[in-house]
Amino acid sequence: MLLCFAVDKCAVSPTGDRLYIISRYQHKLLTLARDGTHLATYTDPALEYPHGLHVTPAGQVLVCGRVTTVLQVGWEGQSKLATLATLERDGVWLPWSVYYSSTTSSIIVGQCLDDNILVFRVEQCVHVCISCSN
Repeated sequence: MLLCFAVDKCAVSPTGDRLYIISRYQHKLLTLARDGTHLATYTDPALEYPHGLHVTPAGQVLVCGRVTTVLQVGWEGQSKLATLATLERDGVWLPWSVYYSSTTSSIIVGQCLDDNILVFRVEQCVHVCISCSN
């Protein structure tokens, strides 16, 4: 049986092979394959009433718990990679939407009961791979 509140937001991976769905009243992030096959379910106490969802051009999954948190979840949809913003550290309260701007390298968070839009500058990380041959 499909509930009318089962799907609140959805986003597609840049390659189109994964669909991410947040279910606000079930407090979870679902990851489905293109054909609808269930791949993963992610739950976390910080994901209470998730509302905002965004997949960056690089495939990073950003989701905000409606109360006080913005998270980065792995592309597979199974694990938290980072807590990007919180009430205590960053003043996030009732985050309603999240978006990553590759133009400004910023995460933009809209809040439900606040006229302020929070902008967090993202530092770029460069990973250098060195292969050695003996």
